Amino acid sequence: MKINFKRFIQIAGVIDQVESEMLAECGVEFLGFPLRLPVNKEDHTEEEAAKIISRLSKTVQPILITYLNTHKEIADFAAQLNVQCIQLHGNISVNELRLLKQNFPQLYIIKSLIVRENNFAQLKKEIILLEPFVDAFITDTFDPDTGATGATGKTHNWDVSKEIVESANRPIILAGGLNPSNVKEAILKVKPSGVDAHTGVEDVEGRKNKKLVEEFLFNAKEAFKLIDKEKI
Repeated sequence: MKINFKRFIQIAGVIDQVESEMLAECGVEFLGFPLRLPVNKEDHTEEEAAKIISRLSKTVQPILITYLNTHKEIADFAAQLNVQCIQLHGNISVNELRLLKQNFPQLYIIKSLIVRENNFAQLKKEIILLEPFVDAFITDTFDPDTGATGATGKTHNWDVSKEIVESANRPIILAGGLNPSNVKEAILKVKPSGVDAHTGVEDVEGRKNKKLVEEFLFNAKEAFKLIDKEKI
């Protein structure tokens, strides 16, 4: 399945089969499965994730979200889960990314750019070094309280992501604290290729809430339509 990162909307952190089916019914096309994480707890075992992925509708693309940082380990894990797209959140060297792209060209690679206070100059250097070997970047938020670099439920300075969108030569996906009430504003300000939500569409029990998911999708798509009209 060919992946188009334009108007990309991902919901990450699928808990179980029931939740994956609900998200598919809502029209979610990209589902993120965070696994082998250094900070946040996994939603399920790797075996359970593989089973959920094997039963997904053909309209839904699973995305492995992981902190692995060696090309062979990443590719083996993707094959184990039967996924075509990988979102890398760990510190991976340029050489390992190059080897991943060269040896496994069938894989789509999304690389995280973690926004911290006053680190835009560092992010620009990362982009220049890594963009030859990735298909897209995802900007996310660093949480100094937990050390988490994703699923923090916190937004970051959208001006930084906006500058990244304007300077990078790869599609930029915006993540970090997005929810139905702020996603439209975020898209109109940053003008990313796509967006990602995790905790922002969950209820108090940590499960995806259908109403919140539907509102998130509607507001995100409305914002993308407005951006498209601006370009006409």
